[in-house]
Amino acid sequence: MRYSRYAIYYTFPDGPLARFGTAWLGWDAARGVAVAPPALNLPGPDIAALTETPRRYGLHATIKPPFRLAGGCTARGLAEAVAELCAGLPAVPLGRLRLTRMGRFLALVPEAAPPALSELAARVVRDLDPFRAPMTREERDRRAARGLGADRLQLLDAWGSAHVMEAFRFHVTLTGRLSDADLARVESALAEALSPLLDAPIMLDRLTLTGEAEDGFFHHIGEFALSGRAPPLPA
Repeated sequence: MRYSRYAIYYTFPDGPLARFGTAWLGWDAARGVAVAPPALNLPGPDIAALTETPRRYGLHATIKPPFRLAGGCTARGLAEAVAELCAGLPAVPLGRLRLTRMGRFLALVPEAAPPALSELAARVVRDLDPFRAPMTREERDRRAARGLGADRLQLLDAWGSAHVMEAFRFHVTLTGRLSDADLARVESALAEALSPLLDAPIMLDRLTLTGEAEDGFFHHIGEFALSGRAPPLPA
């Protein structure tokens, strides 16, 4: 399968939370198939309309945002670099997740994100950046037009994304932008459905290399266990 962009995600191991989240979004990125939504008491727009924006990415938390391969780099080389990096990084205990509003959309976030989480994300962004092709002028202008402040513009120019390094926030997107009315009712329905699924703490013990295929959806390429001890990040 050919991919136009790649990304490094945290993806959930198989279990009730992963199965619900995958069904909610309607796309199983691990198997590369669409799935039927769960049965919820949710009047108004159907689930497919609520999840249209995040669906093609699958259930995940972004560690290194989507990027095109730099000239001279190969998908195989990228996969080997991800495997080598993960072999030297330790797993990070995330604790329990909670449903929250992030602006106009709903997401799962850690109740208390440990500092090691941001350190891991920064390491992945930095160490794999040689594989990222520079932004085109059109890409840069489009991303900069989102009302970014000077600090976020610096991140965008340095790393191709305004949501990395000190601006990183681990989150699992569950909806697109919602109206006030939809935000309240969807939050209520999701909170009820997720309540029994969020009791167990989460261990970030793997990273998944994914690719955007010709169908516009992201597919899992490989999972890599975090199995080492990472040196401290440079000051």
